[in-house]
Amino acid sequence: MIKRILLLTVTNVAVLVLLTAVISVLHLDRWLTAAGINYPLLLVFSLVVGFTGSFLSLAISKWMAKMAYNIQVIDSPQTEGEEWLVNTVRSLAARARIAMPEVGIYESPEVNAFATGPSRSNALVAVSSGLLSQINRRQIEGVLGHEITHISNGDMVTMTLLQGVVNTFVVFLSRIIGVLFDSFLSRGDEERRGVGMGFYVGMFLSEIALGLLASFIVAWYSRQREFRADAGSARIAGKDAMLSALRGLQSLTEGGSVIDDGRSASLSAFKIHGKPGGFLSLLASHPPLEERIAALERLPEAA
Repeated sequence: MIKRILLLTVTNVAVLVLLTAVISVLHLDRWLTAAGINYPLLLVFSLVVGFTGSFLSLAISKWMAKMAYNIQVIDSPQTEGEEWLVNTVRSLAARARIAMPEVGIYESPEVNAFATGPSRSNALVAVSSGLLSQINRRQIEGVLGHEITHISNGDMVTMTLLQGVVNTFVVFLSRIIGVLFDSFLSRGDEERRGVGMGFYVGMFLSEIALGLLASFIVAWYSRQREFRADAGSARIAGKDAMLSALRGLQSLTEGGSVIDDGRSASLSAFKIHGKPGGFLSLLASHPPLEERIAALERLPEAA
């Protein structure tokens, strides 16, 4: 908890320092003041707006997942399969040196799994009924190792911090652009006070453009996390297990099986599946399966 608070504090300070430096270097401070913009207050507003939504989503992420997927948390295993699943997660969590997460199953034909939760000690690993029925246990162990590594690496908190930072820039810069656009439209109108319609149009359009750019950044980082999670699974579950899991998913994908049923897009960054190529690949939270397989094959065998 202390590390997360420190990371959040450092991130906030870094964002403030960077934005302040940009304003000073570009001499925007005098122009913003002349335009009636209190930029220090705008900075604080942007930080609050940027981080509040991200951390609220993180705080309720487990609840959201359970509601969105109707996840049945396994408190007391009722079948041999449930007992194996819980014991496997417990073993992998111990190897990763994290607290035992909650384990749940949701009914879906998709072949998938995800991890979510506000912290390493308060997390959830959920698997679909489709995954349990369509791949073997060694492959499932690789998938579980991947999700446990997401928790161990603190990916939920890291993604929240990154989303908060880019949100802050989007909020702040869109309002600056809105002022610039409004000033351009109102040239020669010396009697007008305050902002006009141009501000809102410029802010709206720039929020869309900057939001798309921010999505590219977040998606790129998410794809890098997947390679690390694959490597972590190879370490705690075995390289053969993770490779077999990815190849099994690739085979199912090529065979037309349901890899993702599309529910709850907010959780897609923590799923195991990949996305199609092309332009949309820039917005994909996961790299293509063939790239993940190739990266994993390059890893040296564990000693």
